[in-house]
Amino acid sequence: MTASEIRQAFLDFFASKGHVIVPSAPIVIKNDPTLMFTNAGMNQFKSLFLGEETPKYSRVADTQRCLRVSGKHNDLEEVGIDTYHHTMFEMLGNWSFGDYFKKEAIDWSWELLTEVYKIDKDRLYVTYFEGDEKEGLEKDLETYNLWKQYVDESHILPGNKKDNFWEMGETGPCGPCSEVHYDNRPDSERAKVSGATLVNADHDQVIEIWNNVFMQFNRLRDGSLQPLPAKHVDTGMGFERLVRVLQGKTSNYDTDVFQPLIQFIAEKSGIPYYLSESDSLNMNVNQGVYKEEEQEEEEEEQEGKNTDIAMRVIADHIRAISFAIADSQLPSNNKAGYVIRRILRRAVRYSYQYLGFKEPFLNQLVPLLADQFKGVFDELYKQKDFVQKVILEEEASFLRTLDKGIYIFDDYLQDSKHAVGNSMTDLEIVDENIIPGSFAFLLYDTFGFPIDLTELMARENGKIVDIEGFEKALQAQKTRSRAATAIDTGDWVVLKDDDTVEFTGYDETESIAHVIKYRKVTAKGKEQYQIVLDKTPFYAESGGQVGDKGELVFPDGQVIEVTDTKKENGLIVHFTDSLPDMADDALTAIVNPSLRTSTENNHSATHLLHAAMKQVLGTHVNQKGSLVNADYLRFDFSHFAKVTDDELAQIEAIVNEKIRENIALKEERMVAYQEAISSGVTALFGEKYGEYVRVITFDDEFSKELCGGTHVKATGQIGFFKIIAESAVAAGVRRIEAITGIAAENFINAQVKLVHQLRELLKNPKDLSKSVESLVEENNRLKKEIEKSILEKSSGLKNELAEKAEVINGINFIAQKVQLPNADAIKNLAYQLKDIVADLFLVLAADIDGKPSLTVMIAENLVKDKGLNAGTIVRELAKEIKGGGGGQPFFATAGGSDVSGLDKALEKAKTFIS
Repeated sequence: MTASEIRQAFLDFFASKGHVIVPSAPIVIKNDPTLMFTNAGMNQFKSLFLGEETPKYSRVADTQRCLRVSGKHNDLEEVGIDTYHHTMFEMLGNWSFGDYFKKEAIDWSWELLTEVYKIDKDRLYVTYFEGDEKEGLEKDLETYNLWKQYVDESHILPGNKKDNFWEMGETGPCGPCSEVHYDNRPDSERAKVSGATLVNADHDQVIEIWNNVFMQFNRLRDGSLQPLPAKHVDTGMGFERLVRVLQGKTSNYDTDVFQPLIQFIAEKSGIPYYLSESDSLNMNVNQGVYKEEEQEEEEEEQEGKNTDIAMRVIADHIRAISFAIADSQLPSNNKAGYVIRRILRRAVRYSYQYLGFKEPFLNQLVPLLADQFKGVFDELYKQKDFVQKVILEEEASFLRTLDKGIYIFDDYLQDSKHAVGNSMTDLEIVDENIIPGSFAFLLYDTFGFPIDLTELMARENGKIVDIEGFEKALQAQKTRSRAATAIDTGDWVVLKDDDTVEFTGYDETESIAHVIKYRKVTAKGKEQYQIVLDKTPFYAESGGQVGDKGELVFPDGQVIEVTDTKKENGLIVHFTDSLPDMADDALTAIVNPSLRTSTENNHSATHLLHAAMKQVLGTHVNQKGSLVNADYLRFDFSHFAKVTDDELAQIEAIVNEKIRENIALKEERMVAYQEAISSGVTALFGEKYGEYVRVITFDDEFSKELCGGTHVKATGQIGFFKIIAESAVAAGVRRIEAITGIAAENFINAQVKLVHQLRELLKNPKDLSKSVESLVEENNRLKKEIEKSILEKSSGLKNELAEKAEVINGINFIAQKVQLPNADAIKNLAYQLKDIVADLFLVLAADIDGKPSLTVMIAENLVKDKGLNAGTIVRELAKEIKGGGGGQPFFATAGGSDVSGLDKALEKAKTFIS
């Protein structure tokens, strides 16, 4: 069976068992502060397990794309090294929400594996939870007895809490689980060692393929277990591992899931891939792999392993990168974006270091990958050009970083030769054969330079890296980061068992409500509270629109300010700085009307902007992110060129025309998703839509989008629309910022006032633009005259200073104060002196606008023969002016804060040669 046939057989089987097949959720998690990425198939159903939402169907099945690169479930470091771990992978799953439980889950697992997929029963092992006395959890004998119907008792194994009690994180839904493992070893090995001893022992040929989780509990913050409102089944089968088993391979990477990518990489690099290591020693060349005829050199074997690992890493990582970008998560320097950038850079590093790709290469894999998943995850296929462009730019940028890192590393080695024995504490040179951990961390943290590449370059230069020091610096950074973002969330205090929340904000801004539950949250040392109401008009932050602010007014006169509103697993959570007296009485939830109105103006304007951009720039324009608040709107979109002023003017004119038309809002709720898509509605990549959606239309022929936000009743309410900025965000992504209503009016008034002020300053010229242009030209002319005067002055100084050269130990030493207006003039003087004075050691001191400046110039022959280093010397001299600096061995500069120290610095300079 091909991978596609295997996937479809799974979905067809569970459809025949009454399951509704649902689409995969995006990789990037929204509205759940406890998770960054979808790391398991159950993530999109978390609110159903918690009883916070009512399931539309009691049985569903799907294939979910998952990412495991951070937190508790982190497989990144194993990826490519072994044969079965991945960053992005597919999780085949079947789910029951309060419907069937253990019996049906186990029966169907066995039926699918042995009757549909025809897997050898004797190679299967199953596990059950052995209980945990400390947790007060009993042995799962029910699961054990159910498996006895199908499996010999020698193949039914007890498992501890680590292996057989599944938990998504530190808190949340959890329960005992039953795994299915497959023994893929040859019969000869199986006869010698029982597979039972290798289950959950990290053996690369005895692997878990399926896990049936029986969700029964909710783990609270205090560690206790609370029974869930209903019992559920949550299963997950690793698609890539299943394909490996059914295709008779010893590595996931040898299947048709990965081989098209790997063979493409091998062809482009000119380096063969040996398939799995266990197969590589006895396969024939004609089968696409290489037979080992004789014992190769150890280094060559290792190099072969490294190139194989590199190809596996790239084939794996390109999937994670591509699907994350398709789900609208661009690489960046923080949070989820940083994780994606890290994965991408890891792949680039492997391609650069082991496969010899010095130019961007990863992006070339995107079309192949998109074609492979067409019809399964069409999000990537529809955006393959955009995804490829983003990856290309990221690769090019990081390859420049690699070059820069190598230059900095080489420069450091050069500096360290001259620093040993000096008091250069900033370089931390203790042993010239050891690269300090702090320097390795600087390369890693500031320049994104991988530590293993630093180690490689160190070895090439006969040195080693202080890894302990590096790890210490890395840990210190993580501690600082955790402290800055640490959030301590208490458990919910439940006042009402019913978690059903009604949102009334589309129709009203005031609602009578009751508190369902609340909890205390501590972030950055500040205490806050989160309150859930049974009915609320407060819009929770989603789809780019910020959460509402307002008040909760209680019958006894208490008024609690709501500072923000967010979503969490289907709940609408109100943030407050204080907690009301918890009475059963009804309260009035009141949204701040002026903030809501301004936000609605900007949100509706965003829809008009999106439609106008498609008209002017092309239908390829797609939203890649947005922010809508009361002050302004920000809209990120896919486009490969700067939007010209003429194009911006056209876009702005179309939006304002639609505002003047005062188009009435057409809002449709509970529209079937497929019906909405068929009608031509705009849907956003990276959003998870349910079976029923809300459609917002401003003229059927102009703007029609799926949207859950709040909007104006008619476009005329927006008043006026004005674009205030256009910029680049990332490769292939541009950003427009705009304002509406009063903000736009105030902006225009301010611009008009500025023009009037300019006219007055320029004596009311007939042509303001021409007058300003003349002023700029005159200013440039005067600047050039001043620069010419400065050059003439520095040329005069050149001869004067040359005559003051003092010969010390065969070196022409000049250390003088000069009066020049800027650093460029001093630099120019230094280079002029270097041209006319041989064996020069020059130190110039200057007071530039009250700030001390030092410049050191040393002849190249002195750097080479005498071991002098301008960068090292200027850092020492800078201490006298309470500053710092650096540069190249022959030229360096420094600045500081104490002008009075310049004379001491000049005196100190002589000590370096006397």
